[in-house]
Amino acid sequence: MESDDPRLEREIGDLLAARGWTLGVAESCTGGLIGHRLTRVAGASAFFRGGVIAYANEVKTRLLGVPEELLARKGAVSAETAGRMAEGARAALGADAGLGITGIMGPGGGTAEKPVGLVFIGVCLGGRTTVRCVRNEGSRDELKWRSSDLALGLLRDALKQTGELG
Repeated sequence: MESDDPRLEREIGDLLAARGWTLGVAESCTGGLIGHRLTRVAGASAFFRGGVIAYANEVKTRLLGVPEELLARKGAVSAETAGRMAEGARAALGADAGLGITGIMGPGGGTAEKPVGLVFIGVCLGGRTTVRCVRNEGSRDELKWRSSDLALGLLRDALKQTGELG
């Protein structure tokens, strides 16, 4: 599961540093794992502003600006919420880029519409937000690690495709 080699995290740091950008994260289902992984990189303070572990809906609303109405209508685990979390992390932490993740890690809590392993990842770069939905299988710890991998991979890919801030 966990790798001792933070290659992906270093690559993200290099991509952000090359643009002079910083990153803020908002994590629900990964509970701070993404922030932990990024801060394993020596010199991460040059690109990582910080993170919000927004496990409760109240935290999503109060600290990240996710509207209560959106949470009531779409739920905490939704594409819309993940996108707003990414945007909220960017704004709240004064960063150039934002990453938001929300999902169901189990073993309980899943439904037919939103099963265990369902994850939404939002990336906000240069004022543009994209969201990806993924489904994984495994234990709670495996799901958290895989979800953090997918989120960091999505961020890396978005950074590679993004030019200078306009």
